Amino acid sequence: MTASSLPTADATELAAIDNKYSNRHINLDPEGYFLIYIDREAGLICAKHFGNTVNEAGFAVDPETGEVLSCDKPLQQEHTKIYTGRTAKELGMEITEKADPRPVSCLDHALYLGREFVRAEIALIEGSEYIQD
Repeated sequence: MTASSLPTADATELAAIDNKYSNRHINLDPEGYFLIYIDREAGLICAKHFGNTVNEAGFAVDPETGEVLSCDKPLQQEHTKIYTGRTAKELGMEITEKADPRPVSCLDHALYLGREFVRAEIALIEGSEYIQD
C-alpha cells in the first residue's frame, strides 16, 4: 500500500476520537502539573511546573488547606520551576532527559505534555493564540 492509496482522514471523525479520549478519567501525576504558555518576545514555549498534593478522591488539592484546586480560579500556589524550549522537542527533552529529579512520572502525562508542546510550537510559529487543553 502506498501513501497515495491510504484513505484520507476526516477532520470531524478525528476530532470525535480526540474528544472521546479527552473525556476519560486519568490519574494525576504525583510529581505535579504544568501550566503551558508562549513567550513570544523570547520565542519560547514555557512550562511552569507546580507540585501536587492529591486527595483520596484523586483530586489536586491545596497542600495547606486541602481545598480542591479549580481551573476557574487563579492559583495561589507557587511554581517549583519554569522549563523552556524553542521547540516542542527541546522543551520535552528539558523535562524528560535533563531535569533531575524528573517532574513527570506517568506516561500518559508525558504524552499529554508532548501533544500540548506541539500545539504551542505551532501557535508560536503561526502567531496564533495558544490555550492549553
